[in-house]
Amino acid sequence: MIPLIALLFSFVLFRLAGWFGFSYFDHWHTSLQAAVAAMLLLTASAHWGKRRPDLIKMVPPPFPWPAHIVTVTGLLEIAGAIGIMLPSLSKITSLLLVVLLIAMFPANIRAAREGIALGGKPPTPLLLRTLLQIFFIVVILLAG
Repeated sequence: MIPLIALLFSFVLFRLAGWFGFSYFDHWHTSLQAAVAAMLLLTASAHWGKRRPDLIKMVPPPFPWPAHIVTVTGLLEIAGAIGIMLPSLSKITSLLLVVLLIAMFPANIRAAREGIALGGKPPTPLLLRTLLQIFFIVVILLAG
């Protein structure tokens, strides 16, 4: 839920910045791109912080080197945050981010089914995780 809150809060903040004279954020699209970037940077930070062990536990067993997978996906989220902000790359970045979200979804399924906590908080139920994932996909496509 924290990524959703970060996305919505930052979008409103960037829109307000546009209304108060920061011309870059005059349009909803650039505000949405910046909000997606902020959300991605927030989620990427978990890949190296205190939540890292929980993310490693979420990686499904068939995948080798779960710690490396967590590191790489964090780096890809950072790259996505940068790419979504660059006009020449935003469309392809949004498509690649959707692929990344789909590729990471089995970890969300595992967390929900096996009760893997994230940061000591109980896992989000699978239905809600699925709906959030669909919402994030739509928002990222709109940002691209």
